[in-house]
Amino acid sequence: MRKGMYSLCGLVNNELKKDPLSGDLFIFISRRKNQLKMLHWQGDGFALFCKRLEKGTYEVPASDSLTGEQLLFLLQGVMLGSVKKRKRYSHKIVSK
Repeated sequence: MRKGMYSLCGLVNNELKKDPLSGDLFIFISRRKNQLKMLHWQGDGFALFCKRLEKGTYEVPASDSLTGEQLLFLLQGVMLGSVKKRKRYSHKIVSK
């Protein structure tokens, strides 16, 4: 977790084959799972968020993409596998 924002951009570009300027949020979790870094391009520069837990660990998500809700759960320490969502109405927009 010694890498700064430009080294993390290189990882995103070379290892993940993604564009760091896309506006996506890229999350990096340390081997010990107690430290997290998030990299985000905000149109005029990169933002880097770092958090190290004093006690406990982060859960490494099973999927490559997370919803905003899942990201909040990850940061709060909620186990993503144990979260059960109740049914809700969802209006689907049909394009012509």
